[in-house]
Amino acid sequence: MEQMIRVIKIRVATVGLVVKGKHKPMLKGQKVRLRAMTREDLERLCQFNNDVEVELAGGGDPPLPQSLARLQAEYDADLGRGGRNGTSFAIEADGLFIGGCALFQFDHVAHRCELGITIGDKNYWGQGYGTDAVRVLLDYAFRQHNLHRVYLSVNSTNPRAIGAYRRSGFVEEGRLRAHMWSNGQYIDLVQMGILRDEWAAIEKVDA
Repeated sequence: MEQMIRVIKIRVATVGLVVKGKHKPMLKGQKVRLRAMTREDLERLCQFNNDVEVELAGGGDPPLPQSLARLQAEYDADLGRGGRNGTSFAIEADGLFIGGCALFQFDHVAHRCELGITIGDKNYWGQGYGTDAVRVLLDYAFRQHNLHRVYLSVNSTNPRAIGAYRRSGFVEEGRLRAHMWSNGQYIDLVQMGILRDEWAAIEKVDA
């Protein structure tokens, strides 16, 4: 299953009506639950992937249409390989699939990885659901994968996401000027990161 592109763009993950409590979460936050993606999530994911506002928030590629059939084919091909789902998660709130998040680009020598997240359901924007999901994913990264550093990239035109990352402990580490072409203009790409001891200080756990 393809993982995350830039900060908030997922490709294979979620749709349809999700019955509350039907899917067992692996990780729990105060507002969200992170679980494996399922085929019934795909219809809703397809809606997210065809929403220009959601796509522009994610950055990276220009918005492109995607059919449900292609999304299902991609999911089925990945499913046919068996094994585990890796470090990609569906984000669930109030019994609904609302987006996805993932850890990727692992470097097992330097103990680092990249983080990406999308809240595709705009009814859940600006209410702390993304921040809660990031905090849950950081706990998973540092506590379970023994990482030293987690980093991400975010469009400078997405202050909502930048604010959520700052509240989770990320700091701006650099900026690639006029690096992205988005919605008719060149914009900066902001580089952010958090170290294990910084996370531990916020969460009040041993580093």
